[in-house]
Amino acid sequence: MKTVKTVDEVRAQVREWRKQGLSVGLVPTMGYLHEGHASLIKASVKDNDRTVVSVFVNPMQFGPTEDLESYPRDINRDAALAEDCGADIIFNPEPSEMYHKGFSSFVDMTVLTQELCGLSRPVHFRGVCTVVTKLFNIVKPDRAYFGKKDAQQLAIIKHMVDDLNMDLTIVGCPLIREEDGLAKSSRNTYLSADERKAALVLSRSLELGKEMIRNGEKSCAAVIAAMKELIEKEPLAKIDYVKIVDCDTMQQIEELDRPALAAMAVYIGKTRLIDNFFTEDI
Repeated sequence: MKTVKTVDEVRAQVREWRKQGLSVGLVPTMGYLHEGHASLIKASVKDNDRTVVSVFVNPMQFGPTEDLESYPRDINRDAALAEDCGADIIFNPEPSEMYHKGFSSFVDMTVLTQELCGLSRPVHFRGVCTVVTKLFNIVKPDRAYFGKKDAQQLAIIKHMVDDLNMDLTIVGCPLIREEDGLAKSSRNTYLSADERKAALVLSRSLELGKEMIRNGEKSCAAVIAAMKELIEKEPLAKIDYVKIVDCDTMQQIEELDRPALAAMAVYIGKTRLIDNFFTEDI
């Protein structure tokens, strides 16, 4: 496996693979890879002849007060994990390689970006859509792999690919958790020991919501209220949102009468964590 830094290097390698009739998978990441990313890479390796892993902390998807500078980075660690999982190339560009001087073209979306994380992070999904489109144009993969932990992002990317007639398949992969239930996240490294324990309130509240739905509860307001009540008992937790939305539109619903996503963003100390479940998976 090799690490490349430029668009030209990636394109040259993919052209060689295409000449050999090989299929190509892409796993876009912001690095500091963990078992969740590993599951995406392994899925790509299983489905495709060659796999490209991009490692790029995309400045365009961070707001002015967010953690761009402190976001964890360790390309050597990432390369070792990617190689162990069977990846063929890591694409690790500098921001100047992805956004040249005078860059002024963006990919944006309405409706799906207006709820959940789109409310509290208004520039985020424009940055996501723009960088993902660039990666698709650079690598031209047959398939690209995204985790269901970022459920809104996955829905947005699938919608974008459909709207813009992009010639690839988007594969959503299961959310990976720690043994105690905490969703795997690069931002978990920010948590102190006490915060790490407090963060378990997210998965506990989701389990409560699942149990209510399994027992026949159809009111979204009732499920949300119970989940919030549990989270609010944790002194280190501050809720950004807890909502139930339609899986296709990402818009809030009142009754559990269709496939739905229960999603939350909660600050544990200063660290913003997200988690979710799909009602179809209960």
